[in-house]
Amino acid sequence: MQTLSLNHVHKSFGKVQAVKNLTLSIEEGTIFGLLGPNGAGKTTTIRMIMQIIMPDSGDIRLFEQPNSPELLEKVGYLPEERGLYGKMKVGEQILFFAELKNIAGREAEKRARQWLGRFQMTDVWDKKLEELSKGNQQKIQFIVSILHEPRLVILDEPFSGLDPVNAQLIKDIMLEMKEAGCSIIFSTHQMDQVERLCDAICLIDKGEAVLQGDLREIKRRFGRDTVILEYDGENNFFENLDYVKKVNDYGNYVEIHLTDGKRAQDLLKSALQRVQVLKFELVEPTLNEIFIRTVTQE
Repeated sequence: MQTLSLNHVHKSFGKVQAVKNLTLSIEEGTIFGLLGPNGAGKTTTIRMIMQIIMPDSGDIRLFEQPNSPELLEKVGYLPEERGLYGKMKVGEQILFFAELKNIAGREAEKRARQWLGRFQMTDVWDKKLEELSKGNQQKIQFIVSILHEPRLVILDEPFSGLDPVNAQLIKDIMLEMKEAGCSIIFSTHQMDQVERLCDAICLIDKGEAVLQGDLREIKRRFGRDTVILEYDGENNFFENLDYVKKVNDYGNYVEIHLTDGKRAQDLLKSALQRVQVLKFELVEPTLNEIFIRTVTQE
C-alpha cells in the first residue's frame, strides 16, 4: 500500500517555481529520505503534504485517498522550525497537542508519561518548556509528533540539538515505528544518517526530483569507483595519474575517485611504490558523494 503519493505537483511563489512537476511515492512501513540543498523545495513539499499551503496543480494522496484534514489526523509532523510554547508547562503542552489529535483524558496522560519515561524526563512534567535545554525541548517536540501513533510521520531535521545518546534513541524509535508499519519521511542534511536509516530517497534540486528510488539500487547504479586509502608517507603519489578524477585528502587518509573502477589495481601498484599502504578498499560512493555529484553535476 502507498502511504503517500505526489503526482506532477507544482508550486510557485510569484515568479519563483519552488516545486516543479514533482512525482514520488512512499510505501507503507518504509523510511523515505527527502533530500536536497538549501532552497531546493523540501520544506515547500512538506508544507503542501500537511496542507499548510496548497499546490498550484497536481495531486497529493494519503493512504491512497485524496489528501484531506481528516486523513492528516493520522500524520505526525516534526517541523524544522519548532512550534511549542515556551511559557507553557511540559505536561499541559503534551496533553494540549494530544487533544488536538483526539486523544484526551487518562489515555493522553498515560502515553505522555510513558514517553517521558523512555526519554528519562519524568521530572519535567511541571516545568515550563523554556526552562529545558534545547535538546530536551527537541525531545518534547518529538513526543508531541508521535503521541497519537500516526501512520505517517514527517521528521524535518529530527536530530538537531541532540547528543549522541538521544540521537540513537530517536533512531531506535524510528526503526520500531517502521517495524510496526508506520511510514517515515526523513528530511536532513546528515547523509550518514540517511544512509543508515532510509530504504528509499528522493533528491530534489531547484524544485525538481533529480534522483530517486531504492537507496541500495541507487548506490549500485553509481558503481564502485571510489578507493579508501590509508597510508604512511608522502601524499603526492596520486598526482598526475590520468585515471584519478578527484581526491578528498584528509592527510594520511584519502578518498580517491577513479574514472573507472577497473583502474584500482593500477592505483594500488602506484601507491605501493611510494608509500606504506595501511588500508586499501574499493567501495561504492557514499550518499554524501552521490548528493554532491548529482547536485553539482560533477
